Amino acid sequence: MRADAHSNRNFPWGHQRRYNDFPTFFRRKFNERVQKISIDAGFTCPNRDGNRGTRGCTYCNNKTFKPTYCNLENSVSSQLEKGVAFFRKKYDSIKFLAYFQAYSNTYAPIEDLRKLYEEALAYPGVIGLVIATRPDCLDNEVLDYLQALSEKHYVMVELGIESVHNDTLKAINRGHAWEESVRALEETSKRGIHNCAHMILGLPGESRDNLLQQADIISRLPVENLKLHQLQIHKGTVMAKQYADTPEMFHLFSVDEYQELVVDYLERLNPEIIVERFVSSAPPEMLIAPRWGLKNFEFVAKVEKRLEERNTWQGRLFQKL
Repeated sequence: MRADAHSNRNFPWGHQRRYNDFPTFFRRKFNERVQKISIDAGFTCPNRDGNRGTRGCTYCNNKTFKPTYCNLENSVSSQLEKGVAFFRKKYDSIKFLAYFQAYSNTYAPIEDLRKLYEEALAYPGVIGLVIATRPDCLDNEVLDYLQALSEKHYVMVELGIESVHNDTLKAINRGHAWEESVRALEETSKRGIHNCAHMILGLPGESRDNLLQQADIISRLPVENLKLHQLQIHKGTVMAKQYADTPEMFHLFSVDEYQELVVDYLERLNPEIIVERFVSSAPPEMLIAPRWGLKNFEFVAKVEKRLEERNTWQGRLFQKL
C-alpha cells in the first residue's frame, strides 16, 4: 500500500492516522466516550511477599501511577464514586472501566477476586474491567473466571511483560520468565479475554537492535493492545541507587532519539496490534531522569509528525511468517 501526506486512503485499521491508535478503536467499539477509573484494591505482588522475591522489580515504585482518590481506606465503590464524579464534571455522556491498577490484581484467592470485580461491575456506569497483573499470576482458575466474565462484560488483562529477554528480566529482578509471558498472552487470547502487553524500552543491557527485535517478536504473538514507555528512573527504587552508583549502566533516551526509535518500532509492528501508549509520565517530584517536560499528547503529536515526514506507518516493514 502506498501512502503519502496527501493521501485520502485509509490504512489497514480503517482510518488515516498512521498507526492503529487506541482512542479511535475505543470510540468505534463503544460509540461513546469510555474512561478508565483507577482503583487500588490492596493487592500485593509475588515479587514482594516472598513467593518469588521480596525486593520487587528494580524500577518499581507504584506511587508513580496512583491517583489521589486511590486509597486503601476507601472501598472499591468509594474509589469509583470519586473517580466518576471527577470525570462527569468534564463530560456529560460517559461510561467507565474499573481499572485495577496497583500491583498484581489477580494475585489473591478467587473468592476475593469475585467480590472485588463484581462490586466494581455493579457500580452505575461501569461497563467493564481493566486488570493489571503479572504473567505469573494467571492460573487456570483465574483464567476460567475471567473468561466467564468476558462473556458478559468488557474485560482486559494488562500484562507487565517489560522485556522479551530472560537475561534482562533477571537483571531487573522481575521474578518471571519470558515463557510465562508467552503463555499468558496465548491463554487470554484463546479464551476471548482482551489483553494488553506492557513493555519498557531502554532497560539496562538492551540495545536498539534488541528493541526492534522485540517489535518483531511481539508482532507474532496474540497481542491485542500494546503499551510502550521509555525507561524512567524513579526515586525510592533499586534502579535509582544503581543509577547513582553506576550511571554508565544506563542509556536514557532524549526526546528526539526515543521518537525515532518509536517510529522504527511501529514500522515493524503488526498492524493488527492496537497501540495504547508510547510514553509514561511520572509525577515530577518522583522522577530522577530523564526529565523531558512533555505531556503524553505532545509526544504523540511528535511521533505522528515524524511518521508523516518519513512517509511511513505502523506495519510497513511487518511480514507475516
